[in-house]
Amino acid sequence: MSRHPIVKWAQRLDDVFITIELPDAQDVKLKLEPEGKFFFSAKSGADKIPYEVDLDLHDKVDVDGSKASVGNRNICYLVKKAESKWWSRLLKQEGRPPVFLKVDWDRWVDEDEDDVDTKPAPDMDFGDFDFSKMNMGGGEGFGAVEGEDDDDSDTEDENVEEIPAPKKDASSSGAEHEVKNV
Repeated sequence: MSRHPIVKWAQRLDDVFITIELPDAQDVKLKLEPEGKFFFSAKSGADKIPYEVDLDLHDKVDVDGSKASVGNRNICYLVKKAESKWWSRLLKQEGRPPVFLKVDWDRWVDEDEDDVDTKPAPDMDFGDFDFSKMNMGGGEGFGAVEGEDDDDSDTEDENVEEIPAPKKDASSSGAEHEVKNV
C-alpha cells in the first residue's frame, strides 16, 4: 500500500503550482493528461517506501505548456491551465479535500491581486541611474550640519546627572570590596 506525501497548491490566472514535499525522492514518475488527470509516484527513504498521488484537477490543462522540476526536498510542477480563468478549487470532486492536500501560502495570490504588475511602471524606469550620488539623505551624516560631530547614541546622556552610590559602613551585612583606581 502506498502512502500520500504532503501536496501543496496555489494558482494564478493561467497556472497552477503543485508542490509535492518528499525529501530524497527516487524513481519519480509524473503523468499529466489534458483532461486534468495528475498522477505522481516515487519511493523515498532508506526503506524505499512507495508514495503516490492521483488527482482529478478541476479543469483541463495544457500538457505541453506545463513543466516539472525534481529537487532534493520536493517536486514542483507548474501546470498550465487550458483556459485562463480562476478555479474555485483544485479538484473536480466537491466537498472536503484529502488531508494530504494543503494550500501553498508561500505562492498564494488572491484573485484580485493577480493582475497587479510587480514590475515598475514605464515612467518609473530609471535605468542605470545611481541614486547614491544625489546626496538625498539616508547615508552617513543624514540630517547633520557640516562640522557637527556625528553622535550615534540614542539617549540624551548629556542632561543626566550621575548620583553617587551610597557608602556602606562596616556593620552592614554583605561583602565589601575595595576598588583601587589605577
